[in-house]
Amino acid sequence: MAWFNFNPPKQMKIEKMRRLRTLGLVAGPFVLVACAAQLVDSPIPPTLVPAGERAAERIAARGVQVYQCRATPGATAAAGWVFVAPEADLFDAQGRGAGKHYAGPHWEAADGSKIIGTVKTRADAPQAGAIPWLLLAARSVGAEGRFSKVTSVQRINTVGGVAPAQGCDTGAVGTTQRVPYTADYVMFTAY
Repeated sequence: MAWFNFNPPKQMKIEKMRRLRTLGLVAGPFVLVACAAQLVDSPIPPTLVPAGERAAERIAARGVQVYQCRATPGATAAAGWVFVAPEADLFDAQGRGAGKHYAGPHWEAADGSKIIGTVKTRADAPQAGAIPWLLLAARSVGAEGRFSKVTSVQRINTVGGVAPAQGCDTGAVGTTQRVPYTADYVMFTAY
């Protein structure tokens, strides 16, 4: 039946987010770890859960991780892929555009609010061939709005994005590769 468009996984995720928002607002700090862990399918390492903060929003990213072939310092004939920056579009729980993610790393909402992150901790991704999961401290560097109160960002559920498998040599220095990736960014705010 073509007219019947039932998508249980997406609808279930939306309902789960609604329940978690309510739970976080009502139950307070006692459910912080439980809330963060329920946002994803894989368990989140405790080192990636910020203390004294609550999960406010989960943003999906779809884009690329940019790598550049650069000469290895101190080596005369060696080169390797070096991470340069992410370039991704951000989407809310309903799949609507929520902003962009780019060098810095920055997360910028459509309303002009913007944060910059600094890596605090990292963990290997559970999925092979995926960039690591991260916890980043965040601070506002833009207008008041959607992201301006964000204090930490958790990068989880990563797929892809690792440096190119083929090596680069000194003849390729300066070339770039754009490796597709997806991830979820959980935005945390102070209580």
